[in-house]
Amino acid sequence: EKLGEKVPLDLTFMDEEGQPVKLGDLVDRPTILSLVYYRCPGICGPLMGGVSEVLDRIQDAVPGKDFRVLTISFNAEETAEMAGRKKANYYKSFHREMSPDAWRFLTGTQANIDAIASAVGFQYEPAGNEWVHPAAIMVLTPDGMVSRYLYGVSFLPFDVKMALMEASEGRTGPTINKVLLYCFSYDPEGKTYVFNILKVTGSVTLFFLGLFVVSLVVSTRRYRRRENASRTGASTEE
Repeated sequence: EKLGEKVPLDLTFMDEEGQPVKLGDLVDRPTILSLVYYRCPGICGPLMGGVSEVLDRIQDAVPGKDFRVLTISFNAEETAEMAGRKKANYYKSFHREMSPDAWRFLTGTQANIDAIASAVGFQYEPAGNEWVHPAAIMVLTPDGMVSRYLYGVSFLPFDVKMALMEASEGRTGPTINKVLLYCFSYDPEGKTYVFNILKVTGSVTLFFLGLFVVSLVVSTRRYRRRENASRTGASTEE
């Protein structure tokens, strides 16, 4: 994992139409990045299926507007035509309207593939006619910094939303997002977001302790004012 490191945004890849695109022009908002190869007979299909499913289910975040998904083939022999067919297949599976810019499928030269893979710590190696590689997606900030890794081939909408919210912390967002980010934290061992009970209970305890101190101070001042008023009244009578 290379959390906190930036990917080289000056790299150029080919999009589904065979047109060159600069990585920095695509990573202009929180971005989910996956590295696969399109002819993969193994986990690449389930991984992309998991991404497709979570895009269909995620709420309160619009793909293509609030965040983007980039899938890059790490097999330099694969073509833009293959990328275009993959995109068309997955777009047919959506049950919601999806912007063409929401999920981009790219190919590239070996040098640029190696550069992006190295930047995010993604390791792969050939095994006969196939490739050995991990199953994971990476979440990037709008300026290209690696913010989070999510492992496996299926993803919970809540985990993806939290990762995207973390990636966009520097941007203005709804107050509820800030509350969620405060109450939940990423568990590296469990590879998911969990309710941070110690932080929340500690904050609640401090809040009520603060209320108690304020109440005590206010009560003391009121008591002193009454005492002073009583003494003033007694002196007047004398």
